[in-house]
Amino acid sequence: MRSTVALLLSLAISNAVAAPPKREQIMLLQGKPAGQQIVETTRDGGTRVEYQYSDRGRGDHLKTEWTLDASGIPIEYKGSGHNYLKVPVDETFSLRDGKARWKNDSEQGEKTLTAPAFFLPLNATPEIQGVLVRALLKAPERKLALLPAGEARLDAAGTLDVSTAKGPATLSLYRVSGLDYTPGSVWLDAEGHTAALIMASGWVSILSPEYKDSLAKLIEFQERAGADWSLKLARELTHTPKGPLLIRNARLYDPRDLSVTPNTSVLVEGERIVRVGADAALKPPANAEILDAGGRFLMPGLWDVHKHYGDADGAMDIANGVTSSRDVANNTDAFLDKVKRFEAGTEIGPRVLAAGFIDGPGPYAGPTRMLVDTPEEAIKAVDWYADHGYMQIKSYSSLKPELVPVIADRAHARGLRYSGHVPAFMSARQFIEAGADELQHILFVELNFLYPRVQETRTMARLTEPAAHAAEFPPERAEVRDFIAFLKRTHTVLDPTMGIAEDLFAGDPQSKIPPGLKTVAPRLPPQARRNLSWGSLKVPKGEEHAYAQSFPTMLRVLKALHDAGVTILPGTDALAGYMLHAELILYARAGIANAEVLRLATLTPAQVLGVDKDRGVIAPGKLADLVLIDGDPIRDMNDIRKVDAVFKGGKRYDPAQIEKALGIVPRKAAPAAAN
Repeated sequence: MRSTVALLLSLAISNAVAAPPKREQIMLLQGKPAGQQIVETTRDGGTRVEYQYSDRGRGDHLKTEWTLDASGIPIEYKGSGHNYLKVPVDETFSLRDGKARWKNDSEQGEKTLTAPAFFLPLNATPEIQGVLVRALLKAPERKLALLPAGEARLDAAGTLDVSTAKGPATLSLYRVSGLDYTPGSVWLDAEGHTAALIMASGWVSILSPEYKDSLAKLIEFQERAGADWSLKLARELTHTPKGPLLIRNARLYDPRDLSVTPNTSVLVEGERIVRVGADAALKPPANAEILDAGGRFLMPGLWDVHKHYGDADGAMDIANGVTSSRDVANNTDAFLDKVKRFEAGTEIGPRVLAAGFIDGPGPYAGPTRMLVDTPEEAIKAVDWYADHGYMQIKSYSSLKPELVPVIADRAHARGLRYSGHVPAFMSARQFIEAGADELQHILFVELNFLYPRVQETRTMARLTEPAAHAAEFPPERAEVRDFIAFLKRTHTVLDPTMGIAEDLFAGDPQSKIPPGLKTVAPRLPPQARRNLSWGSLKVPKGEEHAYAQSFPTMLRVLKALHDAGVTILPGTDALAGYMLHAELILYARAGIANAEVLRLATLTPAQVLGVDKDRGVIAPGKLADLVLIDGDPIRDMNDIRKVDAVFKGGKRYDPAQIEKALGIVPRKAAPAAAN
C-alpha cells in the first residue's frame, strides 16, 4: 500500500505544483564537493539547467533547456556544452503534431507517436531524472515509453524523515526500471521537487544543500532498497545442488600445462572439487546431481583485476564467467557491505579482493577520502586499509612523488602489494624504483617514453599525448626494449586495460559503443547501450595518421611485454563481464597464443594475488569455480563469449537467466550477429 506521504506527493505533482524559480544543488564525488547543478524556471514556464563538475581535469559542463506538456513529458529540448572528456555536445528534441524528432552527435531520428513517450537526452543533466519520475507518477500504471527506445517503470521504495536547518523533512525514494541493468534511484521532496540523486553507492551524489548532512542516511536507505532487490534476484537465480555434483563429458582446460583433455569428469562436494578424472574412471555417488557437459569446454573461473563495483556488476560478472576479481578503487563504506553480500550469496557476484585507493589533495585529486599530503598521513591511510582487510594499495596521479616510497614501504611491511597510476612529475621507471609492484593501464608504459617532456599527467594530456606519440615507440626501439627488460628484471606486473585503450584511441568519437562491445551492444537494454563508451578521443586536424597508429603500436608493445616474460593481468575498468571477454580477445589479436591468454585470465592472477591455493585450476581441493563454454576459445578466442553455465563454490548460475533479469537479451535468444 502506498504511504500517505507518497500519495500526497503524487497528488501534489498531479496538480502541477510550481517549481521554485531557482534551485542550486551540489555535486559530490565520494562526499567531496566537485560541482553544482542550477535549476531555474524560465519566464515562459520552461526549465533551464546548468550542470558542471570537475573530476581529475575532466567532467561535464552542460547547459540545457526544456519545455514540458501537461503530463510532464518534454516537448522541446536543447542542450550544449561538453561531456566528461571535453567533447562538445549539441543536442535537440522536439515534439510537434505527434511527430518526435531528435538529434545529437551520435544519434538522429524521428518517430510518429501514437502514445506518450519520454525523450531521454544522450548527454543529460541529472535533473532530467527527476522530470522522468514526476512524469511516471502521472502516467497510467506508472509506465512510459522512452525515446529513442525502451520503457521506464516506476516503483515507490519508501520514505525517510530527515532533519534540515529549516526543520524536519520527508523525502520519498523512487526506483526507475528500464534505464539501466538495475533500477535507478531518485529522491523527491514533499513538494515533488528533485531532492537527491545518489549513484554508484554514493560515489556520485547530486543533492540540495539542506540534505548534505543527511547524505549518509540517504545512502544507507537507498543501499538497503538495492540490497533487497539483489537478494530476491539471488534467491531466484542461484541453483544449489542437493548433494554432490558430477560434471561429465567435458573438455577440461588446465592452465598449468595449457592442455585440453576430453571425456573428463569433475566431482564437486559442497564448495570444493573432490575428484577430477576420466569419465570411465569416475563413478557418480548414489545421490549425485549429474550434468552432462556434452563435450563442451570446461575451464577455471575467469578473473577481472580492474574493477570498480557498482549496482549490477556482480551479476554481470557471474553471467560472463568472472568468478574472481579485484576492485581497485571504491568507497570505503557501501562497497565493503556489497562484498560481504557476494560472500554470503545474498547478492550475485564473484570473490572480490580489494585495493585501497590513495591520492594527494589538489584540483585533480581522485574521488577518495584518503587524500594524503605528509608521510604520517600516508602511513595512516595504508594502515587503515590493512586493518580493514584490503590486500593492496593503489595510488593515483596527484600523489606527491616523494610519498611513493613511504607508501610502498608501509604497504610491504603490512603484507600489501602496491600499484597505481604513476604520479604526475614522475616516470613509470621512477615509480617502480620507489617500490611499486604493478602498473595500471598501458598508458603509463607509453607515458614513460614521453618523460620528462610530458610530466603533467593529471590532465587530459595523459590521454592525448600517448594518442599522438605512441606510434613513435614500437617494440623495436631501444628505449622500449630497455624498459621492457627493466619491467621483467624488477618483476613488475602490468594491468594494461587494453579494451579501454582501444575505446579511447581506436573507437569512433561519434559512437557510444566501444569497439570491443560492437557485437554485444545490440543485446543490451536500449538506454544502457547509449553510453557504453568512455568517449573516444577526437582527432586533431593533421594528426590523423599518428592517432590511427597509436593503438596498433600498443598491441605490439603488449605482445613484446608478454614475450619478454612480463606478467600481465587482465582487467577492464569498464562494463562488467562483457568487457573482460573483449580484453582477452585483444590479447589474442596482439598475437598471444589463446591457451596462454586463458592462463593469464585464470591461474596467473590467483598466483600473483596469493590465492592460488584455492583458485586458478580445476583440481581436487580447489574451490569449484568453473565456467562451461559452448565453443572452443583455444581455437577462436571469440568463443569465450559463449558462456553456458557458471559455478561459484559449486553453486550454478545460468547466464541466460541472469541476463534476462537484467534486461539483456540472452545470447542464444539473440540474432547470430550478436553472439
